[in-house]
Amino acid sequence: MTVREASADDVAAIREVARAAWEADYPEILSRETAERGVEEWYDSGQIAGDVAGSRTRLFVACVDEEGGEGEDGGEGEEGEVVGFAHAELGRDDEGYVLRLYVHPDHRNRGFGRQLLERTREDLFEHGAERINAMVLAANEPGNAFYRSFGFEKVAEGETTIGGESYRENTYVLER
Repeated sequence: MTVREASADDVAAIREVARAAWEADYPEILSRETAERGVEEWYDSGQIAGDVAGSRTRLFVACVDEEGGEGEDGGEGEEGEVVGFAHAELGRDDEGYVLRLYVHPDHRNRGFGRQLLERTREDLFEHGAERINAMVLAANEPGNAFYRSFGFEKVAEGETTIGGESYRENTYVLER
């Protein structure tokens, strides 16, 4: 597997990973319509392209390398195929923010999420962050467990809006 900085050529693949992940992860949390609106709002092609070019935005993609490998559905990934992404941002202070991290459901449990988070964490620390915040829907227990497994500690509960509806969200922090 390869984790690299995203480019403008990755915009469509990032949207596809987001769509597939939201469909798999949130059927008990978000209605289908809300998930569709959320993907359209949060992963608008113009927004992603702008984030790729942004100086304070950190956007990484995980790709299948030449060895490919089977996904959970038994299908093999094509070399260079984007199967996950991490979207982070450097704050104006000494904080970094992991806004989103998703792996396509067909490619989970193979280390892509770990590699994405490790690369994002290293990058944010290298760019001066002293602590990293990660936000996760409170009802997304696998997502919450993922961040806890990397030493993030839950520090706050709040709300986020998806498709015009409010949802509880947990904030986790990892100190340098």
